[in-house]
Amino acid sequence: MKYLLDTSVFLWSLDQFERLNAEAQALLLSASGSDELYLSSVSSWEISIKAGIGKLKLPEPPVQYVPNRMNLLQIRALPITHTHALAVGGLPWHHNDPFDRLLIAQAQTEAMVLMTADRAIGKYPVNSLWCGK
Repeated sequence: MKYLLDTSVFLWSLDQFERLNAEAQALLLSASGSDELYLSSVSSWEISIKAGIGKLKLPEPPVQYVPNRMNLLQIRALPITHTHALAVGGLPWHHNDPFDRLLIAQAQTEAMVLMTADRAIGKYPVNSLWCGK
């Protein structure tokens, strides 16, 4: 199975692991073999923006933090394609966050399970895994 981490799940997996439920923790700790974890480049974009404006504090610059942590957790990169970007236009407006909308479109397009703790994502026809408590 292919899992796409939303930005919050990625960040929580690194420094607030206790905010994730047992199922998400187990998957993040043991993903291997048939399970693959992915982080979208949209999450890197979101992290860079939030760190740049002071809404997100990181122990090192995002340009180092994100790839180092992806390697640590054996998370693969998911680039943004034109197909992903255009699929956003077909989504209903249940959610106004452009980062989350793109993650939803990517998960739909790539047949991935979106790991999230954002309840608004449940309004979309996307395979998701609730990761919050």
